[in-house]
Amino acid sequence: MPARSKPFKVSPTNPSIKEIQTEPERHMDMPYAPAMRIEAPGDLLFISGATCSPLYHKHPHIPAEHQHPNDMKEQSKRVFDTIAGILAHEGLTWTDVVKLTRYLTDMRDMDELNVVQGTYLKDWKPISTTVCVNQLSTPGARIEIEAMAVFPRVS
Repeated sequence: MPARSKPFKVSPTNPSIKEIQTEPERHMDMPYAPAMRIEAPGDLLFISGATCSPLYHKHPHIPAEHQHPNDMKEQSKRVFDTIAGILAHEGLTWTDVVKLTRYLTDMRDMDELNVVQGTYLKDWKPISTTVCVNQLSTPGARIEIEAMAVFPRVS
């Protein structure tokens, strides 16, 4: 087996998750990690895309359930609160998250998103992809995020 690099950081809640920084001295320039290594993973949790709409809402959509604030920071907080609730339900924390996929309707919102994300993830930086899309599932939604987390190994 080829030698592995020393990880930049190890998750404090899940020692099988390791953050990889190929240029560690530049880690402060990035709101995400370039890579994550998962060693002998436990079970995986895939979280569906969350918008600022309530997690449980009727289908077909009822407009009254989807009254979104226009403020990007408030929409982002609602999204991160939804994901945090799912993580907590499963006994996980943000430091068990290894991947975020972020969908924005306007890439100019990325800096505000990164500020809000930092208040939830603190200094933990999962890998991340940000994609600009024309529209999300409900009118006025400006952000959607899906996540992947790893359960700690049980000895």
